Amino acid sequence: MQGIKRRVVYITLYEGIAIVAASVGLALMSGQGLGHSGALAMVASVIAVLWNLAFNALFERWESRQAVRGRSVKRRIAHAVGFEGGLIAFLVPVFAWALGVSLLEALVMDLGLVVFFLVYTFVFNWGFDTVFGLPTSAATPSTSAAQPA
Repeated sequence: MQGIKRRVVYITLYEGIAIVAASVGLALMSGQGLGHSGALAMVASVIAVLWNLAFNALFERWESRQAVRGRSVKRRIAHAVGFEGGLIAFLVPVFAWALGVSLLEALVMDLGLVVFFLVYTFVFNWGFDTVFGLPTSAATPSTSAAQPA
């Protein structure tokens, strides 16, 4: 699976799981109800989807120009850290405003989520690539013909 279809399936699966996890995490960390935390998680999800589209397009463009193909553990870690680092910059002000806390308190809450999401992003991407195959940007010549549709 390649192109826009790959991105839509990826984002739908990733964000569906993320909304549930973030709702519970925010409710536990903020003391807010699950409804308020769920609404905030959905807003965060929209922000994350937009960032995901931009970040993955940039990452795959960079990746396609690399001499070494494939997705090593090092490259997967770089992907997860880059994505989550950018997302922090977008979400901390939103969390501070929505939860009525300082930027520092929002950062601490977000860092709690980041620890979870760094692992989640790494595992999800690896599993997604295992099930759906690597994108063209990462496929080696010997594996590109063997990729599932």
